Amino acid sequence: MAEYSNVQKGSLKLKGVGDLSSAKKKKKKDKERKRLEQQIMTTENEEETEQGYTDKRTPAQMAFDKMQEKRQIERILNKASQTHKQRVEDFNRHLDTLTEHYDIPKVSWTK
Repeated sequence: MAEYSNVQKGSLKLKGVGDLSSAKKKKKKDKERKRLEQQIMTTENEEETEQGYTDKRTPAQMAFDKMQEKRQIERILNKASQTHKQRVEDFNRHLDTLTEHYDIPKVSWTK
């Protein structure tokens, strides 16, 4: 029984439950200080935007973006040059050139 002599007896004590006096009281934040900090932050952000946007890309990245935009414009102009009917005719011509290997085999249910 000597082993159990240091066991704590009694009910469990849970955090946040029980005496209100033992609970910590929340401190009220200074609303005026918070408003001033927010105002300072907005003025700093406005100053940064007034200075202008600084491009942080490398020359290779700028050249890559420029070429991508140029290719995209070419692609759009190429698609816009043909009507839907012309595109369908070109596609049908392409399908006619394919071998019969790509044809869908006929399946009969009678076999």
